[in-house]
Amino acid sequence: MKRREVLKGLSLLPLIDLSPLNYWGQALVMNNEYSASSSSKYSSDPNLHSNAFVMDGHIHMMSRQLLQGLDIGQRYSDGHVDLPRVIQGGLDAFFFSVYTPEPYYESRHEVKNTFRVVELALAQIEKNNKIIELARTASEIEKINKRGKIAAFLDLEGGFDLDGDLNILRALYRLGLRSVQLTAHNETNGFIDSCYGKKLWGGLNEHGRAVVKEMNRLGILINVAHASDDAILQTVATSQDPILYTHGGFRGIVNNPRCISDECATAIASKGGVMGIQFGSSFNNPKYAAWQASKPKVKSVETPPAKDNQSLTIEEIDQQVAKGLPFVHKEVIPDEYWMGVDQLAKVIDYGVRLVGDDHIALGSDFDGGPPLPRQIKDVSDYPQMTLAMQELGYSEKRIRKIVGLNWLRVIREVTEKN
Repeated sequence: MKRREVLKGLSLLPLIDLSPLNYWGQALVMNNEYSASSSSKYSSDPNLHSNAFVMDGHIHMMSRQLLQGLDIGQRYSDGHVDLPRVIQGGLDAFFFSVYTPEPYYESRHEVKNTFRVVELALAQIEKNNKIIELARTASEIEKINKRGKIAAFLDLEGGFDLDGDLNILRALYRLGLRSVQLTAHNETNGFIDSCYGKKLWGGLNEHGRAVVKEMNRLGILINVAHASDDAILQTVATSQDPILYTHGGFRGIVNNPRCISDECATAIASKGGVMGIQFGSSFNNPKYAAWQASKPKVKSVETPPAKDNQSLTIEEIDQQVAKGLPFVHKEVIPDEYWMGVDQLAKVIDYGVRLVGDDHIALGSDFDGGPPLPRQIKDVSDYPQMTLAMQELGYSEKRIRKIVGLNWLRVIREVTEKN
């Protein structure tokens, strides 16, 4: 497959020493079939990243373009993502994740915002069509790559409608949307419990099952990131198609509700699904998580809002949300709590030995706020992930699956089944 850029800066990453049977002093008893040492010969090809199909499962797009008037074809001085840096990072495709944050929900502007960001995404892709094209199937991704372009696979993060209106879902499908996260980001919505929100439905209610079945019928990939454990298990049981968990970590490594449990991971894999490893310390670095937990809790001072949130206009919410842009981690991390990509490689290996290398992928969450590892400042440093897996001793075949082919396989199964 023709690639646009060669590897960048791979020599900057130090050699790492990973024991395939020990993480943070804890012995893991798992199937040795999936251990790094049994993967096959050390993969040292310096051109592997540039020659592989590379796809990320979760990159935030359109918030800055909508609220700051930016163009994805421009190179930005901050943030994680723009097309020039995507090209540098050697990505062939990515889940082009349009996001509706929680502030839009209470005043019921979530549907309007969703259609704004989807329309803008399509307009930005068309404006930059010499570089990027919209893809709705795996075959379209491959055709776009053969033309030397990047494929944008449209993905929605945040509730398409808190009530789960199936007509809205169908309209988004007609616009090219092919992947939807079920929860309203971190909030429970009208049909599914989130990992952090109130547990209203015991997982997935009856209408939630109807949403899942309609997504199966249409050929939309179902994303259970941010969902509760019960919701994930029930979605897997309800769906005829494989399920995605596009960005997160493993709870066996960091005990955070946003990280997936071994039980849920195994259930997703049993149905042919794929889990993407997010690039942040919060979900993947126990030292960082412990440091954050040890900080004294500062009691917030309650001040009455200037205006009831339910009566805010969408323009007023835009102004609030824009203050946080770009959505990147801004706190300085002390060296002892700042992980490297070798730590992410350990997380990948945990997943591989838990569920097998057909079910693990990468979902960076760029421009979504993760505290990134030392060697990755933005999407241009993506080759560091390939090198980390090479240093781990992974075979070329395994690495190719994890950096992209697993996403491509599950997209094909869902979007081309008819």
